Amino acid sequence: MTEESVPMPAAETLPPVTEEESDKPKIKTRKPKQRACDEKDAKGKLCAGHLKRWYDYPSEVAQAIGNGTEVYRCEFCKTLYRPDPKQLPNSLTVRY
Repeated sequence: MTEESVPMPAAETLPPVTEEESDKPKIKTRKPKQRACDEKDAKGKLCAGHLKRWYDYPSEVAQAIGNGTEVYRCEFCKTLYRPDPKQLPNSLTVRY
């Protein structure tokens, strides 16, 4: 078979993303002991990226979440997570 006889699948059309939507990260609150992202994409697929502590976040994020709080960010979809209000902060327990 040649490449010309193989039909190519049609590309899915996605709605256009404006600059405002792409610049604003989604902000969620972590569930107790949550370590993986639970965000779903447009197709309903779970992201499941590891939530990593974000120390040096920009001032826009500090205004949205609060200055000096623990911020966690998904390594894949870049969703931001506030800390779980029921869990003690890790800031002091990580120190030696």
